[in-house]
Amino acid sequence: MPKLDTMEAVEVEVKACRKCELWRSRKNAVPGEGNPDAAVMFIGEAPGYWEDVKGRPFVGAAGKLLDEMLSRVGFSRGEVYIANVVKCRPPENRDPLPSEIKTCTPYLDRQIRIIEPRFIVTLGRHAASYILPKAGFETGSITKIHGRVYEANLLGFKVFIIPMHHPAAALYNVKYRDKLDKDFELLKLELEKRR
Repeated sequence: MPKLDTMEAVEVEVKACRKCELWRSRKNAVPGEGNPDAAVMFIGEAPGYWEDVKGRPFVGAAGKLLDEMLSRVGFSRGEVYIANVVKCRPPENRDPLPSEIKTCTPYLDRQIRIIEPRFIVTLGRHAASYILPKAGFETGSITKIHGRVYEANLLGFKVFIIPMHHPAAALYNVKYRDKLDKDFELLKLELEKRR
């Protein structure tokens, strides 16, 4: 089955999912979007208010900043794939519960297997805390692990993982904005180096 069809099948399942209680308060599930042949996959934590309203990832203020950062390194949104660890908005934008992460991440794992990206960029601590241990690495504070490149075997293929601060953090704290700028420059350099 072609990648696009396989990804669309996952999206249909996510939109109909009722495996945890988050479906009760969501307006829309947010499966993810982008190019199923992307070299770079971005993984965030969970949908926020505007993502829940529109059913798309990173469309609020943090999404505008992500778009700006992508543009700076020569990417458009349509060239990458953007997803979240949890596909439905937790009430009041609270952190996802461990049980919600455990229930929802099989969808993310399937998306990663379909895309087989060369790079996975984790945005924020929840994404890093899920992906890095799955690849055999210890995780820690995002302020300590951001800006590094982890070479790994993940779900049966080789990938480079780059943890970054979540764009929402950069909206509230200028020092995180500078770090995010540097981390996107690192991504650009790594992509050029490994072409």
